[in-house]
Amino acid sequence: MNLHVTSVELTTGTSVSIPAPASPYQGDIARYWDGEARPVNLRLGDVDGLYHHHYGIGDVDHAALGPVDDSGYEDRLIAELHRLESAQTEVLLDHLGPVERGDTLVDAGCGRGGSMVMAHQRFGCRAEGVTLSAKQADFANRRARELGIEDHVRARVCNMLDTPFDTGQATASWNNESSMYVDLHDLFAEHSRILTTGGRYVTITGCWNPRYGQPSKWVSQINAHFECNIHSRREYLRAMADNRLVPQTVIDLTAATLPYWELRATSSLVTGIEEAFINSYRDGSFQYLLIAADRV
Repeated sequence: MNLHVTSVELTTGTSVSIPAPASPYQGDIARYWDGEARPVNLRLGDVDGLYHHHYGIGDVDHAALGPVDDSGYEDRLIAELHRLESAQTEVLLDHLGPVERGDTLVDAGCGRGGSMVMAHQRFGCRAEGVTLSAKQADFANRRARELGIEDHVRARVCNMLDTPFDTGQATASWNNESSMYVDLHDLFAEHSRILTTGGRYVTITGCWNPRYGQPSKWVSQINAHFECNIHSRREYLRAMADNRLVPQTVIDLTAATLPYWELRATSSLVTGIEEAFINSYRDGSFQYLLIAADRV
């Protein structure tokens, strides 16, 4: 449990008290994301106000990009990258199962809240998000107020392994590229607790391929870049089975995400990690998976 609190000044000029991290590592991750302001996350979100912290899937619409030497090409490229990111969220939402307006969904590792907004817009439900970053939670809640949906979409600062939600409260929950920051057995135990019996859990995540033998040098570079610990596909399935989460669907999205990375590598928003993603996806050492599981 988090026994101590600290004060953080938000963009509104106010200060809020937030729980202290449960471990030094969590403190490092909170500081990492509090200080993160990469154009690749912010500028893409500026396209339509949906701010994501994940990657994209689908074929690139080259007709929409137009000529490379055109003055508006870079803006169109950014809009296309953002379209592919939102398409990824749509696929995740497609696998949540039946959701009613009165239901509660939980986004574990919600970032700046783009997926929660899309969930509410599709289902009319309540979307609750958790993040270690006070700056991300502040951003997400400010966007909810700007959209007039603050009664339905909320982010709070807490440990996704120890959430404030009641047992069985959630109809569905997910991790969208956030599960590599925690122990999977602890994570799935908490999702199993908050989900109603028959509720649906979905994750979209990068994972190293056990058939490769061990994490490749590219996977190690990704870990170092994001200060995370990428798990293997086998670890996901084993930890789910140990926590009453029965996979219903496993989809390999590796081929579907490569076009996003290949396009991003040509943009002005490169971060230096694009090569590691492209090479690891191509050599088979890294996979991009969707796993949907039911709570039994």
